[in-house]
Amino acid sequence: MTSGGAQAEGNAVTTGAWDTEQGAVVLIAGRGWDGLADRPSGHTEVAVRDGRIAEVGPSVDRADAEVVELGDRMLLPGLIDCHIHTTVDPGRLLRAFVSDGSAAIALRALPVLRDLLDRGFTTIRDLATFAAEPVTLSLRDAIARGHVVGPRMVVAPYLISARGAHGDASTLLASHLDREIGALADGADEITRRVRENIRAGADWIKFGATGGFATPADDPTQTTYTQEEMNALVATARDLGIPCTPHAYGDEGVSRAVTAGVRSVEHGNLASASTLARMEERGVFLVPTQFMVLDALDHLDDDSYWEGKDPAERVKFTRYADQLRHSAHNVAASNVRIAFGTDAGMFPHADNWREFPAMVTSGIAPVRALRAATSVAADLLGRPDLGRLQPGATADLVALPADPFEDITAIGGIDFVMRAGAVHRTPAPVVAR
Repeated sequence: MTSGGAQAEGNAVTTGAWDTEQGAVVLIAGRGWDGLADRPSGHTEVAVRDGRIAEVGPSVDRADAEVVELGDRMLLPGLIDCHIHTTVDPGRLLRAFVSDGSAAIALRALPVLRDLLDRGFTTIRDLATFAAEPVTLSLRDAIARGHVVGPRMVVAPYLISARGAHGDASTLLASHLDREIGALADGADEITRRVRENIRAGADWIKFGATGGFATPADDPTQTTYTQEEMNALVATARDLGIPCTPHAYGDEGVSRAVTAGVRSVEHGNLASASTLARMEERGVFLVPTQFMVLDALDHLDDDSYWEGKDPAERVKFTRYADQLRHSAHNVAASNVRIAFGTDAGMFPHADNWREFPAMVTSGIAPVRALRAATSVAADLLGRPDLGRLQPGATADLVALPADPFEDITAIGGIDFVMRAGAVHRTPAPVVAR
């Protein structure tokens, strides 16, 4: 295990950065789930060598290995959040990017990244900062080099947006200030240039605004903010350079145009029709439905305290589309579209991102489908078949928890053991006799 810098956090111990020289480790748990099966199995042993899973079964070779006994806990693959904003402060949202420098924004993300890993999220896809510099790319690289503690990051550095649309933060400034804030582009030529700039900077993904949103006061979630030709140019430019695309898209027309353009996933899609979901299924497009944020707002429409500090337009929009949002959530559950887990955390406190699991189940998604969404299906979306699976050859990202999320999905919030790339990051605290 890693050494030095350990500290108690809740009911577990968090260590510092992972080992650079990893020996063999055998994890022993009362139950296990591989990220694929319909149900967990019984007694499970996992041998880890050189950062990868070497063997899985009821009994494995323990020769020359450090043995970690996890009791009756359930072992499962490390969790993946495919839609998160680690640099967004939920108390201030976009306004922070008008006043704060890039260094301050990046520094504020450091405890967020550590906390995400503490709670079992070993991989995240960060879908845009609004900082002037692409700070999430720097955070990604710092984690990969072991300079910063956090999940491995897959990054779309900016939200490419039409002017006046969802990613245009210029609307937060007074009208007399002649300044633009955001990765703004209109027309095929300017969009193509913006995509190439993002990829030149090191983007793993390209994200763009296909529709308006709820949290931004100047647009509406049903507005479609790029033409079909503009979306086609954007996706084709990224595809030519080997980079996948995903849109912020709520309204049905925006989702439909993005699917036609050839995106790999759709973010939100909470107003998509059943027929559009069927098209996504046919074309193999993943959906990242971010349901907790939406359902939580709908559950609090009549709670004035919930909306304190938020733009009044947000509550108006959620009220206007409440019935459609609930109906679409049930359409998602009834569909066979490939659902990948993502939360939009940053729009709400990052520590609540696990609540996406019960939100999915509440809307009719089976617990096993929700758990696959955050493991094997999320890994497939990211093009990382070595992640999200508890099987030989996979990267050794593993977590364990005392209760059974198949019986009670809220148990997933109780993860107290985390291994990332073969190194133990968090272990259960020792029981103190009284």
